[in-house]
Amino acid sequence: MGETKNIQQLYDERLKRIQDAVALKEPDRVPIIIPGTNVFANLDAGYTMADVLYDHKKAMDAIKKYLLRYEPDSGYVSGTGFEGTGPMLEKSKLKSVRWAGMPGNVVDKNSVHQFIEYATFNDDEFDELTKNLGEFAATKYLPRIFGLLEPMRHFDLTGALQPFATGYLPLGAAFARQDVQDMIRELVELNDMWGNYFAELGTLAEEVEKMGFPIMAGPPTFCAFDFYSDYLRGTLSASMDIYEHPEGVEAFMRDYCDRTVAKIKANPPPAGRLAFMPMHKGMDTFLSDEHYARFYWPYLLRFVEAWVEVGAIPYVYTEAKYSSRLKYLKELPKGKTVVHFEDVDPIAAKRELGDVACISGFYPERLLCEGTKQEVIDKAKELMDICAPGGGFIFDFDGGIYDCKRENMEALYDTIKTYGKY
Repeated sequence: MGETKNIQQLYDERLKRIQDAVALKEPDRVPIIIPGTNVFANLDAGYTMADVLYDHKKAMDAIKKYLLRYEPDSGYVSGTGFEGTGPMLEKSKLKSVRWAGMPGNVVDKNSVHQFIEYATFNDDEFDELTKNLGEFAATKYLPRIFGLLEPMRHFDLTGALQPFATGYLPLGAAFARQDVQDMIRELVELNDMWGNYFAELGTLAEEVEKMGFPIMAGPPTFCAFDFYSDYLRGTLSASMDIYEHPEGVEAFMRDYCDRTVAKIKANPPPAGRLAFMPMHKGMDTFLSDEHYARFYWPYLLRFVEAWVEVGAIPYVYTEAKYSSRLKYLKELPKGKTVVHFEDVDPIAAKRELGDVACISGFYPERLLCEGTKQEVIDKAKELMDICAPGGGFIFDFDGGIYDCKRENMEALYDTIKTYGKY
């Protein structure tokens, strides 16, 4: 009974530590959260990335070992490394990702996955995308992303709009095709595989929370322009579209934003937990200030406000240089968000956002791989001296963590837990 109470106390302390920092208060010490990509946990447990992508039990074992060894303030059940999903990725014949352990060993066995970016709709398909999104997604987008779903290009959904008893004939013709029937059988098996995977995640979540670690983050929400650029048009085409088809880009983003906000409100997460929002294309060096104000910020702010409305904590995860965007981030709801930085002067971030948002990130992950133990400690103290005073600071790395040295990770966490006390 005493042990259970002690674990519950640890759980409550960790959760409060994070939530106090978000509210711009001073917790008992600087809280530590898990980075979205945690390759290190798998390597530190003695597994390769190929191992954990194809064996979910090894991935779950690595997570529990990491939590017990380093004792951060947040737990997790899956990150952005696709752990445990290799068999499903392979069966779906996903075209846009290369992952460790896939047939042909295209990437190194210890590599995080790599995206293959390409346009999934053509210049002459803007009207179809914005006016008939459902059919476009079913008959063009999905077949272009998943090899398994290529037979769906034969579906003529507009032909189903027929009078009386003939509306089903175009679908009947499609379903009669052998390749479509093969696809359906594969999809049924794939559905069962994903069902088992999510059931295992649910069991792991219960175990992690019973170990005393609150699970803070759920699936990511992509800003409208990031989704458009990453998954529909690719970086090069998206860069030209904001000049050549600005109205088409905005029409899609308005619709995408409306749909996403509706989903957020219909399925709110547990109150007080993080809503991860990776910002892939908002950096200083990609969009001009004019384009950021038009194509990026209004939609990002809508998502943030929607998450806050349902009681979640938006984790606005900026990437690369973001100094010129600080003036926009000052418009965030006060004491309701966390903003992660990769390449921003922490002094400027603290000065501009200290009374608006909890700040996070900054710490160079490569120092854990290449630096000495003392360098790791000194950098942690330097960062806390800047960001911790007055509260509103959560420790996270500038990005994911990879092939780090265990002794450096231990020294880092020990330093935060001792030097980071208020």
